[in-house]
Amino acid sequence: MNLVRELEIDLKVANVICMNGRRHLTSSINEVSRDLVVNTDSKKKQALMDLLPVLAELLHAQDMQAALESLVEEGNYCKAFQVLSEYLQLLDSFSELSAIQEMSRGVEVWLGRTLQKLDSLLLGVCQEFKEEGYLTVVDAYALIGDVSGLAEKIQSFFMQEVISETHSVLKSIVHEDQDVHMQTSRLTYSDLCLQIPESKFRQCLLRTLAVLFKLMCSYHEIMGFQLEKKVLECPTTNAKLMEDGTQYSSSVEESGTATSSADASGRTESGNVESHDPVSESRNDGGATSSSGSPWYQLRKEAIAFVSQTLQRGRKNLWQLTTSRVSVLLSSSAASSTSIHQFLKNYEDLNTFILAGEAFCGVEAVEFRQKLKGVCENYFAAFHRQNISALKMVLEKETWLRLPPETVQIISFAGLVGDGAPLIAASDGKSSNSRVLHTDKSANALDMGAKKSGFSPWLRNGNPFLLKVSSSPKEAHNSSPLNGAASGEYEGNVDNRHGDIGSPHNGDVNHINGSNSIAEEENEDLLADFIDEDSQLPSRISKSSLSKSYSSHCSNDEFTAQTGSSLCLLRSMDKYARLMQKLEIVNVEFFKGICQLFEMFFYYIFEAFGQQNMSSSGKGSTDSLTYRLKTSLSRITQDCDQWIKTSSGSLLSPLSHTDVTPTVPQSSNFGPPAGTSFGLKERCAGADTVALVARILHRSRTHLQSLLLKSNTAVVEDFFVHLVDSVPDLTEHIHRTTTRILLHINGYVDRIANAKWELKELGMEHNGYVDLLLGEFKHYKTRLAHGGIHKEVQDLLLDYGLEIVAETLIEGLSRVKRCTDEGRALMSLDLQVLINGLQHFVSINVKPKLQIVEAFIKAYYLPETEYVHWARAHPEYSKNQILGLINLVATMKGWKRKTRLEVLEKIE
Repeated sequence: MNLVRELEIDLKVANVICMNGRRHLTSSINEVSRDLVVNTDSKKKQALMDLLPVLAELLHAQDMQAALESLVEEGNYCKAFQVLSEYLQLLDSFSELSAIQEMSRGVEVWLGRTLQKLDSLLLGVCQEFKEEGYLTVVDAYALIGDVSGLAEKIQSFFMQEVISETHSVLKSIVHEDQDVHMQTSRLTYSDLCLQIPESKFRQCLLRTLAVLFKLMCSYHEIMGFQLEKKVLECPTTNAKLMEDGTQYSSSVEESGTATSSADASGRTESGNVESHDPVSESRNDGGATSSSGSPWYQLRKEAIAFVSQTLQRGRKNLWQLTTSRVSVLLSSSAASSTSIHQFLKNYEDLNTFILAGEAFCGVEAVEFRQKLKGVCENYFAAFHRQNISALKMVLEKETWLRLPPETVQIISFAGLVGDGAPLIAASDGKSSNSRVLHTDKSANALDMGAKKSGFSPWLRNGNPFLLKVSSSPKEAHNSSPLNGAASGEYEGNVDNRHGDIGSPHNGDVNHINGSNSIAEEENEDLLADFIDEDSQLPSRISKSSLSKSYSSHCSNDEFTAQTGSSLCLLRSMDKYARLMQKLEIVNVEFFKGICQLFEMFFYYIFEAFGQQNMSSSGKGSTDSLTYRLKTSLSRITQDCDQWIKTSSGSLLSPLSHTDVTPTVPQSSNFGPPAGTSFGLKERCAGADTVALVARILHRSRTHLQSLLLKSNTAVVEDFFVHLVDSVPDLTEHIHRTTTRILLHINGYVDRIANAKWELKELGMEHNGYVDLLLGEFKHYKTRLAHGGIHKEVQDLLLDYGLEIVAETLIEGLSRVKRCTDEGRALMSLDLQVLINGLQHFVSINVKPKLQIVEAFIKAYYLPETEYVHWARAHPEYSKNQILGLINLVATMKGWKRKTRLEVLEKIE
């Protein structure tokens, strides 16, 4: 039992011990559990404590991100890129975080959007230069280290602006007609140029030049901008940031996210957010950098200098693009179809634009000047074609009646003869640069001045095209006509020409004054004497001033010898001479136009008054022409082949080395209608008027030479020597042709040749043809006396009549087949009777005029060995006449056949 009790006691003690152990274990478990909880909470606390600085940096990054957006919205790109460098450094330090990675991707988007806005600001600066905007862009690109990219972008923007602005100008003007809006909305620039109506071409040109000039001014202002030594308003984080600006930019270029290596000392330390401002509040010496030696100033200065140098090298490219756009515009058909008044204004504006461009780029615009010359040549071709057609129309309707002296006296040809002819008035542009060059000397002087002073004077004087753009609808009222006299052409009716002629007085064509009412302007227009066809302006006739100036150097013959066609011709040539002064780039073409106008006039007069199928002497009119006149007609056919056509080809055979005798036209489409005949008065008027034109041309010779370059003066000499100097030959030919027509002795050649000359005895009576010839000459003198022509012309025609009688006698006597010595004596008797009879009709001594006939009659008695020498000594006789005489002598005097053939062979 004791064992049982001891066992029980031991069990109880063991139970107590177990319970105590269990209690202690439970207590230990609870204590360990508590310690584990404390440890876990401590670790969590430590992790949270370590996360606080990161969260602070994230919050700071978020604030900086918002600041970047707000700075860009405010346009403070300089400060934004400074913040960006710090922001990128912050992102780099936590690049493993997904939130930071997302922010990094957002930086790329922000940077692209910011650069786009910065480019928009730059584009605005290119369109119109503003110093503040330009500095903002330069500072931004300098901070990111892409100054070369900025320079290239500026050039690219200017190129884009030239293309887009010129296209939009044309599109807006052409689209003014809403009906064609849809059709032209997708047209290219060249297509739009082809659709410009003539009425809107000048508006297109002015607006295009104004836009291009504005872009050149902006380009030049950017290129010539210099940084002034003043307090810079773009604050910096610190000097260290400015010094490391290039380091920021290199990291931006390499990473694509614009990272920087700025000093982070000013940034909030980990876990210690001191300020909500994302940019450090620390400043260099209190804020702005004012010293010219500061890093910020040097950075900006170097950037501006680099951009300026790049733009200087690229300005020629911009000028080349602008000229190419204008060249395409000038290729429009409307450029060559406008009136001469408008074309001169366009030429003036283009000349101004060229001078501005040459001052802008520093080199001569050779290619564009050639393009302008081509445009002028095309316009001249169309203009000349119209004037030729007008002259031909006037000539075809010409009645060859002299104009009244009072009508002619109010016409001035000052432009042709060079008596102080006023040029066409320039437009109302205020700038002195808008004046056109009138001579080569002034052109060179202005060119040299522009190159020396550069483009700055153009900037100071402003855009010379803007005022014209605003006043383009009114500029027709602000200009004066082309010619000092009226510029319209005559239409062929002499009686209706009086109202077409006039010269605007200085006070008659007024510039529009803002204070004048529309009604007053309309009343002034209603009081005008005529409407100028070139400028379409109402103009006045100032008779007194013109009469005094013109009559001072004109003879009465010039007042009385004018016809409608000669007046039309002279006014056209006067207009051409004025245009030679205005369009000096193609003045040679205008002089050639003067030559062609005169050639057409010369040729028509020859066709109208100088043609006759058969002369009284049996010779065609071709044989009666002088060598100089034939040469002139050949020259006219070569120069005016397109204006003068024949059914068989060219009118005149060109001169060749093998045949030195020019030929003359056989038939022509240019001339009076078939069957047209003119009376004595008209024929004399035609001869007098071409002589008058020649006299005026001779008076203008020196002036025309002065208008041309020295290298082209040979053209003037050639024209006067080979054409104008042959006018006396033409007038003589006309008068001789008139004499042959009025002196009806065509049949007397055969009558003389068929008379009986083989006589055995000499009687006392002369042949009957002598009396008939005297009767014809008497009638001829009566026609001249009652023909309404001047006494001097009558005497001249009588003189030519005597010569034609002599030619008729010689031709008739040369055709005699048989004649004895008595018959030869009868010839002398007939001649003496004829001389005595003719002496009653003329005041001059007749015998010298018929001496040629007496010499021909006496040649019958020469020895056979003298005929060769006699033939060479008398070129006034034709070869056929000499051969006829020798054959007659050989027959009647029994020459041997061999002797006759030898003499004939030597003569031929």
